[in-house]
Amino acid sequence: MNVLSRLETRGIPSLRALFRSSIIKYLTLLAGVASLGSVFGMASDSMYGVSNQINLIAYWHIGLATAAAVALTVTFLGCALYLATETPFWEFLAHSSGEVGFLMVTLTLVTGSVWGKVIWNSWWEWTDIRLVTFLVIWFIYAGYLLIYSAGGDSASLKRITSVYGIVGFVTVPLSYLSTRLWTPTFHRPTTGNPDTDATITVPALLLSIAALLLIYLYFVGSRVQLRELKRRVNYARRDRTLDDHAMGPGQGGE
Repeated sequence: MNVLSRLETRGIPSLRALFRSSIIKYLTLLAGVASLGSVFGMASDSMYGVSNQINLIAYWHIGLATAAAVALTVTFLGCALYLATETPFWEFLAHSSGEVGFLMVTLTLVTGSVWGKVIWNSWWEWTDIRLVTFLVIWFIYAGYLLIYSAGGDSASLKRITSVYGIVGFVTVPLSYLSTRLWTPTFHRPTTGNPDTDATITVPALLLSIAALLLIYLYFVGSRVQLRELKRRVNYARRDRTLDDHAMGPGQGGE
C-alpha cells in the first residue's frame, strides 16, 4: 500500500475522528484561559526598551503568525493531495484551512500594526521586509479564496485553484525567512539572536501559541464537517430530483 492509499484509508478517517472529537473543544477552552492567565499574570510587558501594557499583544501576535503559517502549510498539502487523488476531503481541508489561515494573517497584520505603533512609533513601514512580504501573503490568499468562491462545482477550476494554492505557498517560507535573508527595518530575528532587545516570557508565549493552534484546529474541523455535510445534502437532493424525474409526473407522491 503506497503513501496516498494509506492517507485515503487511514488518514482521512483519523482526521474526521479528530474533527468530531469533543476533546478539541475542551482543550481549546482550557488553553485559551491558560493563555489569558499567563499573559496578564506573568508575561513581561517590557520589550525593545519600552514598558507598556500593549506589549502583551505580542504574545498573541506571534501566536497568530505561527498558526497562520501552519494553516497555510495545511492548505498547500491539501491542494497537493487533491491534485493527486481528486478526493473531495482534501479540497475541503485545503479551502477550510485557507479561510482560517487568511483570518489569522489578517489578525497578525492588525495586531502587529497596533503593537508597532507603540514600539516603533509607526503603524506601517514599507521598508521593513517582513511587513511587506507578509502583506504579499495576505493578497495571495485573498486571491486564492476569491478564485475558489468563483469556481462553484467546476472540477477544472478546483484544480486551477489547487495549483494556485501550491504555487502561492512559496511566499510563506519566504516571509518567515525574510529577516534572515535581508536586513529588516523593524523585525530583527529573536530566535537564536543573542543581540535581540526583545524580552519574551517563554511559558506565556508557548501557551499562547498552543491556544491559537487549537483554535485553528477547532475552526478548520468545524468548516470541514460543514462542507462535507453540505456535500451530502446536495447529493441527497440531486438523487431525489433524479428519482422524481424517473418516476414521471404524478408518480412522485399522492
